[in-house]
Amino acid sequence: MHSLQRPASTDVPGTQTISRAIRVLQVIAAHAPGGLRLVDVAREMGLERPTAHRLLKALACEGMLEQHARTRRYSLGPLLFELGISATHQFNLKDVCEPVVAQLAEATGDTTFLFLRSGLDAVCILRVQGGYPIQTPSVPVGSRQPLGVSAGGLALLAALAEEEIAAVIKAVAPRLGAYGDLEADDVLELCGLAKLSGYAVTGNHAVPGVRAIGLPIFNAAGNPIAAVTVAATQGRMTDQRIAAILPLLRSAARELTHLLHQ
Repeated sequence: MHSLQRPASTDVPGTQTISRAIRVLQVIAAHAPGGLRLVDVAREMGLERPTAHRLLKALACEGMLEQHARTRRYSLGPLLFELGISATHQFNLKDVCEPVVAQLAEATGDTTFLFLRSGLDAVCILRVQGGYPIQTPSVPVGSRQPLGVSAGGLALLAALAEEEIAAVIKAVAPRLGAYGDLEADDVLELCGLAKLSGYAVTGNHAVPGVRAIGLPIFNAAGNPIAAVTVAATQGRMTDQRIAAILPLLRSAARELTHLLHQ
């Protein structure tokens, strides 16, 4: 096992705080996937509980840690996951998920997408076209849109707690004007429909003339971090077709969630 001991900090202001924050992440990573309680972190770090609590809360606010509501344990957060994807080619969410997303495109004949949550946005990290002769105008890989705009972003948003949904919609509301006539009340209504039906459906906002459905993908802590979607022209993506491909989409979402738990 690698040592968690870090080199002595320099005299640069703030270095001690940064070093402590990094050590907290290392300590918690060493206890994955179960995570650690506040008292455990304080003991292993040799810190007073108020100091450890401030560090943990600050890291959680930035998305570098997340606290499980039931156990109160801290584990590594989604921001570290995103940074890891950017920093290394040894583990790549796109590569891990691509076979499942490609299989979904082959089975449906339509374009399938993988979205990753990044703060208030959903980022398209993978797009696979199916075999149907008429494909939809595509959301480019690397593009980002506010949560609630695309089917992937809506699936991610609807999977959050009610209070967080309200906070996200309030934060992204000024940006919704770029997506036709989409307004905050529309996003809230779409979230409600997604929660009732168990899947997200959007049309005409992200890409005109396109209707898409999506489901969230959860990490080991039960938090939505990504989403898988299927998109087609509005004429093709009828309610009857949605009912037909939903089992395929649900199977893909379950498999992707399983992959992220390994």
